Amino acid sequence: MRYRPEIDGLRAIAVLPVILFHAGFGAFSGGYVGVDIFFVISGYLITSILIGELSEGRFSLIGFYERRARRILPALFLVMLVCIPFVLALYMPPDVKDFFESLGAVSIFASNILFWIESGYFSAWRN
Repeated sequence: MRYRPEIDGLRAIAVLPVILFHAGFGAFSGGYVGVDIFFVISGYLITSILIGELSEGRFSLIGFYERRARRILPALFLVMLVCIPFVLALYMPPDVKDFFESLGAVSIFASNILFWIESGYFSAWRN
């Protein structure tokens, strides 16, 4: 599949409501819609690549995960490292402990499980 810059633009637009939601803008209380749109677009891209590789007989599950890791992990680790000094400077000890627990969970891609266990992350939101 050839590179499609318009799809990257659509993914960037899909991320905006999520960022605005987390920044506290009330008009973007449906920030999760942006996540859904982003995942649909990403799913389309990944599926297109996989179908192409399968039809050419060159699909490899290890290769698939290697490409995902090379794309995601550098940005993930950079964000984690940049956040650490701010958390140490601005948070109280119990919050620092929670932050480092979440770093451990995100490192093994289990943060949603941690948040679900600790905070009712997937519970219905109430006023």
